[in-house]
Amino acid sequence: MLNAIHHTAISTGDLDRLIRFYRDLLGFEVEREFSWDKGIEIADNITGLKDSASKAAMLKLGDFRLELFQFSSPAPKLSDINRPVCDHGLTHLAFTVTDLDAEYERLVSSGMVFHCPPQDAITAKVTYGRDPDGNVVELMEMTE
Repeated sequence: MLNAIHHTAISTGDLDRLIRFYRDLLGFEVEREFSWDKGIEIADNITGLKDSASKAAMLKLGDFRLELFQFSSPAPKLSDINRPVCDHGLTHLAFTVTDLDAEYERLVSSGMVFHCPPQDAITAKVTYGRDPDGNVVELMEMTE
């Protein structure tokens, strides 16, 4: 039986940059950092990779955790930082906020790129932005 989502993971080419974004701009705390070198059989078994090596961090916001990986082996393929949300796969991370207009202005002034200003949807005010790797981050203020 499933109980809850524990975390979501993102692979990045620049772990420090993504930690700064999620920690400094979005308020996550770094729960722990870890790494492994090539030759760790259990890491290869779990990831389904051969000769994997990575440094990583587990970040926490409330009960949600976000795991960030920077693989040095095998060589990762670059992704399209403008990948449309209609493409198959995970499309975005969604966060509730208490004052979306203020949060939007704060993040824009810090350099975060958004698809649009906050929009009034049926039950919430919503906008999509992108982290430094192009992953879509949804901010939503519930109105009902």
